Amino acid sequence: MKALSILGSTGSIGTQTLEIVDDFPELFKVVALTAGKNLDLLVKQIQRHRPEVVALADPNSIAELQERLTSCGAALKPPVLLAGSDGICAAAAWASADLVVTGIVGCAGLLPTLAAIRAGKDLALANKETLIAAGPVVLPELEKSGSRLLPADSEHSAIFQCLQGTPWADSARLSTGIAPPGLRRIQLTASGGAFRDWDPADLSKATVADATSHPNWSMGRKITVDSASLMNKGLEVIEAHYLFGLDYNEIEIVIHPQSIIHSMVELADSSVLAQLGWPDMKLPLLYCLSWPQRLETPWRRLDLTEVAELTFRKPNPAMYPCMDLAYAAGRAGGTMPAVLNAANEQAVAMFLEERIQFLDIPKLIEHTCTKHQQELRADPSLADVLAVDSWARLITAEAAP
Repeated sequence: MKALSILGSTGSIGTQTLEIVDDFPELFKVVALTAGKNLDLLVKQIQRHRPEVVALADPNSIAELQERLTSCGAALKPPVLLAGSDGICAAAAWASADLVVTGIVGCAGLLPTLAAIRAGKDLALANKETLIAAGPVVLPELEKSGSRLLPADSEHSAIFQCLQGTPWADSARLSTGIAPPGLRRIQLTASGGAFRDWDPADLSKATVADATSHPNWSMGRKITVDSASLMNKGLEVIEAHYLFGLDYNEIEIVIHPQSIIHSMVELADSSVLAQLGWPDMKLPLLYCLSWPQRLETPWRRLDLTEVAELTFRKPNPAMYPCMDLAYAAGRAGGTMPAVLNAANEQAVAMFLEERIQFLDIPKLIEHTCTKHQQELRADPSLADVLAVDSWARLITAEAAP
Protein backbone atom coordinates (compact mmCIF):
# COMPACT_ATOMS: atom_id res chain seq x y z
CA MET A 1 0.00 0.00 0.00
CA LYS A 2 1.34 3.42 -0.99
CA ALA A 3 1.19 6.16 1.66
CA LEU A 4 0.37 9.65 0.40
CA SER A 5 1.01 13.16 1.63
CA ILE A 6 -1.40 15.49 -0.17
CA LEU A 7 -0.45 19.16 -0.27
CA GLY A 8 -3.50 21.33 -0.93
CA SER A 9 -6.07 18.68 -0.08
CA THR A 10 -9.12 20.94 -0.36
CA GLY A 11 -8.22 22.25 -3.83
CA SER A 12 -9.03 20.71 -7.18
CA ILE A 13 -5.95 18.45 -7.33
CA GLY A 14 -6.31 17.39 -3.71
CA THR A 15 -9.99 16.51 -3.87
CA GLN A 16 -9.52 14.50 -7.07
CA THR A 17 -6.58 12.64 -5.54
CA LEU A 18 -8.74 11.73 -2.55
CA GLU A 19 -11.43 10.47 -4.91
CA ILE A 20 -8.83 8.11 -6.37
CA VAL A 21 -7.91 6.96 -2.86
CA ASP A 22 -11.61 6.22 -2.28
CA ASP A 23 -11.72 4.22 -5.52
CA PHE A 24 -8.62 2.16 -4.59
CA PRO A 25 -8.55 1.89 -0.77
CA GLU A 26 -6.54 -1.31 -0.95
CA LEU A 27 -3.71 0.45 -2.82
CA PHE A 28 -3.46 3.94 -1.30
CA LYS A 29 -3.75 5.50 2.13
CA VAL A 30 -3.44 9.09 3.32
CA VAL A 31 -0.89 9.92 6.01
CA ALA A 32 -0.65 13.71 5.65
CA LEU A 33 -2.92 16.53 4.49
CA THR A 34 -2.29 20.25 4.13
CA ALA A 35 -4.90 22.89 3.42
CA GLY A 36 -5.75 26.57 3.43
CA LYS A 37 -8.99 28.01 4.81
CA ASN A 38 -11.68 25.49 3.82
CA LEU A 39 -12.06 23.90 7.25
CA ASP A 40 -15.51 22.47 6.51
CA LEU A 41 -14.13 20.26 3.76
CA LEU A 42 -10.87 19.56 5.60
CA VAL A 43 -12.68 18.18 8.66
CA LYS A 44 -14.65 15.81 6.42
CA GLN A 45 -11.41 14.67 4.79
CA ILE A 46 -9.83 14.05 8.19
CA GLN A 47 -12.85 12.09 9.36
CA ARG A 48 -12.79 9.90 6.27
CA HIS A 49 -9.05 9.34 5.77
CA ARG A 50 -7.64 9.59 9.32
CA PRO A 51 -4.24 11.12 8.44
CA GLU A 52 -1.36 11.07 10.89
CA VAL A 53 -0.66 14.80 10.43
CA VAL A 54 -2.56 17.84 9.18
CA ALA A 55 -0.97 21.21 8.45
CA LEU A 56 -2.74 24.52 7.90
CA ALA A 57 -1.26 27.46 6.03
CA ASP A 58 -2.82 29.90 8.52
CA PRO A 59 -1.69 29.40 12.16
CA ASN A 60 -4.73 31.40 13.32
CA SER A 61 -7.04 28.61 12.15
CA ILE A 62 -5.47 25.87 14.27
CA ALA A 63 -7.61 26.52 17.35
CA GLU A 64 -10.81 26.36 15.32
CA LEU A 65 -9.73 23.14 13.62
CA GLN A 66 -8.82 21.62 16.98
CA GLU A 67 -12.25 22.55 18.35
CA ARG A 68 -14.04 21.03 15.36
CA LEU A 69 -12.07 17.81 15.60
CA THR A 70 -12.73 17.57 19.34
CA SER A 71 -16.45 17.90 18.70
CA CYS A 72 -16.24 14.83 16.43
CA GLY A 73 -15.90 12.70 19.58
CA ALA A 74 -13.66 9.92 20.77
CA ALA A 75 -14.15 7.88 17.60
CA LEU A 76 -11.73 10.18 15.79
CA LYS A 77 -8.09 9.89 16.83
CA PRO A 78 -6.81 13.45 16.38
CA PRO A 79 -3.92 13.91 13.97
CA VAL A 80 -0.81 15.89 14.77
CA LEU A 81 -1.69 19.51 13.94
CA LEU A 82 0.91 21.84 12.42
CA ALA A 83 0.71 25.31 10.92
CA GLY A 84 2.47 27.88 8.80
CA SER A 85 5.16 27.33 6.20
CA ASP A 86 7.22 25.14 8.53
CA GLY A 87 4.19 22.98 9.26
CA ILE A 88 3.39 22.54 5.56
CA CYS A 89 7.01 21.58 4.89
CA ALA A 90 6.98 19.09 7.77
CA ALA A 91 3.85 17.42 6.36
CA ALA A 92 5.50 17.29 2.92
CA ALA A 93 8.50 15.49 4.41
CA TRP A 94 6.44 13.27 6.74
CA ALA A 95 8.42 10.12 7.49
CA SER A 96 5.74 7.53 6.61
CA ALA A 97 4.81 9.11 3.26
CA ASP A 98 5.93 7.32 0.10
CA LEU A 99 4.61 9.82 -2.46
CA VAL A 100 3.85 13.53 -2.10
CA VAL A 101 1.10 15.02 -4.27
CA THR A 102 1.89 18.72 -4.71
CA GLY A 103 -1.43 20.42 -5.34
CA ILE A 104 -0.67 23.82 -3.77
CA VAL A 105 -1.23 26.53 -6.37
CA GLY A 106 1.49 29.01 -7.27
CA CYS A 107 4.92 29.71 -5.85
CA ALA A 108 3.60 28.85 -2.38
CA GLY A 109 4.20 25.23 -3.33
CA LEU A 110 7.94 25.68 -3.84
CA LEU A 111 9.24 25.32 -0.26
CA PRO A 112 7.16 22.24 0.66
CA THR A 113 8.10 20.59 -2.63
CA LEU A 114 11.77 21.16 -1.87
CA ALA A 115 11.22 19.80 1.64
CA ALA A 116 9.76 16.61 0.17
CA ILE A 117 12.66 16.26 -2.27
CA ARG A 118 15.25 16.76 0.46
CA ALA A 119 13.49 14.06 2.49
CA GLY A 120 13.89 11.68 -0.44
CA LYS A 121 10.18 11.48 -1.26
CA ASP A 122 8.84 10.73 -4.72
CA LEU A 123 6.56 13.45 -6.06
CA ALA A 124 3.43 13.68 -8.15
CA LEU A 125 4.08 17.22 -9.37
CA ALA A 126 0.91 19.19 -10.05
CA ASN A 127 2.50 22.47 -8.97
CA LYS A 128 4.19 23.64 -12.17
CA GLU A 129 5.60 26.77 -10.51
CA THR A 130 8.16 24.64 -8.63
CA LEU A 131 10.18 24.01 -11.78
CA ILE A 132 9.26 27.24 -13.54
CA ALA A 133 10.41 29.53 -10.76
CA ALA A 134 13.20 27.38 -9.35
CA GLY A 135 14.29 24.84 -11.94
CA PRO A 136 18.01 25.64 -11.46
CA VAL A 137 17.56 25.03 -7.71
CA VAL A 138 15.27 21.98 -7.89
CA LEU A 139 17.24 19.92 -10.43
CA PRO A 140 20.40 19.61 -8.31
CA GLU A 141 18.27 18.74 -5.26
CA LEU A 142 16.58 15.92 -7.20
CA GLU A 143 19.96 14.59 -8.28
CA LYS A 144 21.25 14.71 -4.72
CA SER A 145 18.25 13.06 -3.06
CA GLY A 146 17.36 10.49 -5.72
CA SER A 147 13.70 11.51 -5.53
CA ARG A 148 11.64 10.55 -8.52
CA LEU A 149 9.49 13.28 -10.04
CA LEU A 150 6.29 12.22 -11.83
CA PRO A 151 4.36 14.92 -13.72
CA ALA A 152 0.67 15.24 -12.82
CA ASP A 153 -0.24 18.02 -15.27
CA SER A 154 -2.25 16.44 -18.07
CA GLU A 155 0.17 17.67 -20.77
CA HIS A 156 3.39 16.60 -19.08
CA SER A 157 1.81 13.35 -17.97
CA ALA A 158 0.89 12.72 -21.61
CA ILE A 159 4.52 13.24 -22.65
CA PHE A 160 5.71 11.00 -19.83
CA GLN A 161 3.24 8.29 -20.87
CA CYS A 162 4.30 8.50 -24.52
CA LEU A 163 7.94 8.10 -23.52
CA GLN A 164 7.16 4.79 -21.82
CA GLY A 165 7.44 3.30 -25.31
CA THR A 166 11.06 4.43 -25.73
CA PRO A 167 14.39 3.05 -24.42
CA TRP A 168 14.40 5.81 -21.80
CA ALA A 169 11.45 4.23 -19.96
CA ASP A 170 13.65 1.82 -18.02
CA SER A 171 15.12 4.64 -15.96
CA ALA A 172 12.33 7.23 -16.21
CA ARG A 173 14.47 9.87 -14.55
CA LEU A 174 13.07 13.30 -15.31
CA SER A 175 14.66 16.70 -14.61
CA THR A 176 18.21 15.60 -15.34
CA GLY A 177 18.78 18.35 -17.90
CA ILE A 178 19.38 15.69 -20.55
CA ALA A 179 16.71 14.85 -23.12
CA PRO A 180 15.55 11.23 -23.31
CA PRO A 181 17.29 9.43 -26.21
CA GLY A 182 15.37 9.63 -29.46
CA LEU A 183 13.11 12.52 -28.38
CA ARG A 184 13.16 15.19 -31.09
CA ARG A 185 10.20 17.48 -30.37
CA ILE A 186 7.35 18.04 -27.93
CA GLN A 187 3.96 19.42 -28.95
CA LEU A 188 1.94 20.74 -26.03
CA THR A 189 -1.74 20.89 -26.88
CA ALA A 190 -3.88 23.75 -25.60
CA SER A 191 -7.64 24.15 -25.62
CA GLY A 192 -7.22 27.84 -26.42
CA GLY A 193 -9.17 28.84 -23.32
CA ALA A 194 -12.25 30.96 -22.95
CA PHE A 195 -11.31 33.38 -25.75
CA ARG A 196 -10.10 30.96 -28.42
CA ASP A 197 -12.90 31.94 -30.83
CA TRP A 198 -12.91 35.66 -30.00
CA ASP A 199 -11.62 38.40 -32.24
CA PRO A 200 -8.45 39.82 -30.60
CA ALA A 201 -9.98 43.28 -30.89
CA ASP A 202 -12.73 42.24 -28.46
CA LEU A 203 -10.39 41.24 -25.64
CA SER A 204 -10.49 44.80 -24.28
CA LYS A 205 -14.08 44.05 -23.23
CA ALA A 206 -13.33 40.74 -21.53
CA THR A 207 -14.73 40.39 -18.03
CA VAL A 208 -13.74 38.14 -15.14
CA ALA A 209 -16.82 36.03 -15.82
CA ASP A 210 -15.75 35.64 -19.44
CA ALA A 211 -12.19 34.64 -18.57
CA THR A 212 -13.20 32.09 -15.91
CA SER A 213 -15.63 30.17 -18.13
CA HIS A 214 -13.46 27.40 -19.56
CA PRO A 215 -15.00 25.54 -22.51
CA ASN A 216 -13.53 22.11 -21.63
CA TRP A 217 -11.92 21.84 -18.21
CA SER A 218 -13.16 22.40 -14.66
CA MET A 219 -10.30 24.18 -12.87
CA GLY A 220 -9.61 26.87 -10.31
CA ARG A 221 -10.14 30.53 -11.22
CA LYS A 222 -6.46 31.46 -11.46
CA ILE A 223 -5.48 28.66 -13.83
CA THR A 224 -8.63 29.23 -15.89
CA VAL A 225 -7.54 32.83 -16.47
CA ASP A 226 -4.06 31.53 -17.34
CA SER A 227 -5.72 29.27 -19.90
CA ALA A 228 -7.56 32.24 -21.40
CA SER A 229 -4.28 34.17 -21.77
CA LEU A 230 -2.34 31.01 -22.76
CA MET A 231 0.11 31.79 -19.97
CA ASN A 232 -0.65 28.33 -18.58
CA LYS A 233 0.80 26.84 -21.75
CA GLY A 234 3.76 29.23 -21.75
CA LEU A 235 4.55 28.15 -18.19
CA GLU A 236 4.20 24.52 -19.27
CA VAL A 237 6.77 25.12 -22.01
CA ILE A 238 9.27 26.20 -19.34
CA GLU A 239 8.33 23.23 -17.17
CA ALA A 240 8.73 20.85 -20.12
CA HIS A 241 12.20 22.28 -20.75
CA TYR A 242 13.26 21.38 -17.21
CA LEU A 243 11.43 18.04 -17.14
CA PHE A 244 12.50 16.66 -20.49
CA GLY A 245 15.73 18.54 -21.30
CA LEU A 246 14.74 19.87 -24.74
CA ASP A 247 15.66 23.30 -26.09
CA TYR A 248 12.83 25.82 -26.33
CA ASN A 249 12.93 25.62 -30.13
CA GLU A 250 11.92 21.97 -29.81
CA ILE A 251 8.84 22.60 -27.64
CA GLU A 252 5.76 23.82 -29.53
CA ILE A 253 2.25 24.89 -28.58
CA VAL A 254 -0.68 23.69 -30.68
CA ILE A 255 -4.30 24.78 -30.24
CA HIS A 256 -6.48 21.67 -30.06
CA PRO A 257 -10.04 22.78 -29.18
CA GLN A 258 -11.37 19.31 -28.34
CA SER A 259 -8.79 18.68 -25.56
CA ILE A 260 -8.69 14.97 -26.40
CA ILE A 261 -5.01 14.73 -27.34
CA HIS A 262 -3.17 15.89 -24.23
CA SER A 263 0.23 16.24 -25.88
CA MET A 264 2.46 14.59 -28.46
CA VAL A 265 6.10 13.64 -28.86
CA GLU A 266 8.02 13.34 -32.10
CA LEU A 267 10.83 10.80 -32.08
CA ALA A 268 14.04 10.73 -34.10
CA ASP A 269 12.60 8.40 -36.74
CA SER A 270 9.71 10.90 -37.37
CA SER A 271 7.14 8.82 -35.45
CA VAL A 272 4.67 10.89 -33.44
CA LEU A 273 3.15 9.41 -30.28
CA ALA A 274 0.12 10.96 -28.58
CA GLN A 275 -1.83 10.28 -25.40
CA LEU A 276 -5.61 10.66 -25.69
CA GLY A 277 -8.42 10.81 -23.16
CA TRP A 278 -11.39 12.85 -22.01
CA PRO A 279 -10.44 16.17 -20.37
CA ASP A 280 -10.25 14.93 -16.77
CA MET A 281 -7.36 15.43 -14.33
CA LYS A 282 -8.06 12.15 -12.53
CA LEU A 283 -6.36 10.08 -15.23
CA PRO A 284 -2.92 11.78 -15.04
CA LEU A 285 -3.19 11.80 -11.24
CA LEU A 286 -3.98 8.10 -11.19
CA TYR A 287 -1.00 7.37 -13.45
CA CYS A 288 1.29 9.26 -11.05
CA LEU A 289 -0.04 7.28 -8.10
CA SER A 290 0.06 3.88 -9.79
CA TRP A 291 3.12 4.21 -12.08
CA PRO A 292 4.50 2.04 -13.59
CA GLN A 293 1.27 0.03 -13.32
CA ARG A 294 -2.01 0.66 -15.14
CA LEU A 295 -5.11 0.22 -12.98
CA GLU A 296 -8.51 -0.89 -14.20
CA THR A 297 -11.10 1.86 -13.69
CA PRO A 298 -14.85 2.14 -14.27
CA TRP A 299 -14.36 5.55 -15.84
CA ARG A 300 -15.92 6.64 -19.10
CA ARG A 301 -14.12 5.19 -22.11
CA LEU A 302 -12.95 7.38 -24.98
CA ASP A 303 -15.01 6.90 -28.16
CA LEU A 304 -13.46 8.75 -31.08
CA THR A 305 -16.63 8.30 -33.14
CA GLU A 306 -18.38 10.29 -30.43
CA VAL A 307 -15.69 12.99 -30.61
CA ALA A 308 -16.10 12.93 -34.42
CA GLU A 309 -13.20 15.27 -35.21
CA LEU A 310 -9.82 16.36 -33.88
CA THR A 311 -8.62 19.74 -35.12
CA PHE A 312 -5.44 21.75 -34.65
CA ARG A 313 -4.18 25.23 -35.36
CA LYS A 314 -1.25 27.44 -34.49
CA PRO A 315 -1.85 29.95 -31.69
CA ASN A 316 -2.30 33.55 -32.81
CA PRO A 317 0.33 35.73 -31.06
CA ALA A 318 -2.04 38.71 -31.26
CA MET A 319 -4.57 36.76 -29.20
CA TYR A 320 -2.01 35.34 -26.79
CA PRO A 321 0.85 37.79 -26.06
CA CYS A 322 1.63 35.93 -22.83
CA MET A 323 2.87 33.00 -24.90
CA ASP A 324 5.77 34.98 -26.38
CA LEU A 325 6.57 36.48 -22.98
CA ALA A 326 6.92 32.97 -21.53
CA TYR A 327 9.21 31.76 -24.31
CA ALA A 328 11.37 34.86 -23.88
CA ALA A 329 11.61 34.36 -20.12
CA GLY A 330 12.48 30.71 -20.56
CA ARG A 331 15.24 31.48 -23.01
CA ALA A 332 16.61 34.19 -20.70
CA GLY A 333 16.78 31.58 -17.95
CA GLY A 334 18.12 32.15 -14.47
CA THR A 335 15.72 34.17 -12.35
CA MET A 336 13.64 35.45 -15.27
CA PRO A 337 11.08 32.59 -15.23
CA ALA A 338 10.54 33.23 -11.50
CA VAL A 339 9.88 36.90 -12.26
CA LEU A 340 7.50 35.98 -15.08
CA ASN A 341 5.57 33.59 -12.84
CA ALA A 342 5.32 36.01 -9.91
CA ALA A 343 4.29 38.91 -12.15
CA ASN A 344 1.61 36.75 -13.72
CA GLU A 345 0.28 35.58 -10.35
CA GLN A 346 0.07 39.18 -9.13
CA ALA A 347 -1.53 40.46 -12.34
CA VAL A 348 -4.10 37.65 -12.46
CA ALA A 349 -4.99 38.24 -8.81
CA MET A 350 -5.62 41.92 -9.55
CA PHE A 351 -7.70 41.01 -12.60
CA LEU A 352 -9.83 38.60 -10.56
CA GLU A 353 -10.38 41.42 -8.06
CA GLU A 354 -11.46 43.60 -11.04
CA ARG A 355 -8.66 46.10 -10.35
CA ILE A 356 -7.23 45.80 -13.87
CA GLN A 357 -8.46 44.76 -17.32
CA PHE A 358 -7.64 41.44 -18.99
CA LEU A 359 -5.27 43.05 -21.49
CA ASP A 360 -3.36 44.68 -18.64
CA ILE A 361 -2.07 41.25 -17.61
CA PRO A 362 0.54 40.85 -20.39
CA LYS A 363 1.44 44.55 -20.21
CA LEU A 364 2.26 44.33 -16.52
CA ILE A 365 4.20 41.09 -16.95
CA GLU A 366 6.29 42.57 -19.75
CA HIS A 367 6.94 45.71 -17.68
CA THR A 368 8.23 43.67 -14.73
CA CYS A 369 10.35 41.31 -16.85
CA THR A 370 11.93 44.27 -18.66
CA LYS A 371 12.86 45.92 -15.34
CA HIS A 372 14.50 42.68 -14.22
CA GLN A 373 16.77 42.27 -17.24
CA GLN A 374 19.70 44.15 -15.69
CA GLU A 375 19.42 42.25 -12.39
CA LEU A 376 18.98 38.75 -13.78
CA ARG A 377 20.85 36.02 -11.87
CA ALA A 378 22.00 33.31 -14.27
CA ASP A 379 22.66 30.70 -11.56
CA PRO A 380 20.26 31.57 -8.75
CA SER A 381 20.12 30.23 -5.22
CA LEU A 382 16.84 29.52 -3.43
CA ALA A 383 17.23 32.88 -1.66
CA ASP A 384 17.57 34.59 -5.04
CA VAL A 385 14.39 32.94 -6.32
CA LEU A 386 12.39 33.91 -3.24
CA ALA A 387 13.75 37.46 -3.36
CA VAL A 388 12.87 38.07 -7.03
CA ASP A 389 9.46 36.49 -6.47
CA SER A 390 8.64 39.08 -3.81
CA TRP A 391 10.20 41.89 -5.86
CA ALA A 392 8.25 41.01 -9.00
CA ARG A 393 4.93 40.99 -7.15
CA LEU A 394 5.63 44.43 -5.72
CA ILE A 395 6.76 45.92 -9.07
CA THR A 396 3.74 44.48 -10.85
CA ALA A 397 1.32 45.84 -8.26
CA GLU A 398 2.93 49.28 -8.34
CA ALA A 399 2.68 49.43 -12.14
CA ALA A 400 -1.05 48.68 -12.21
CA PRO A 401 -3.03 51.43 -13.99
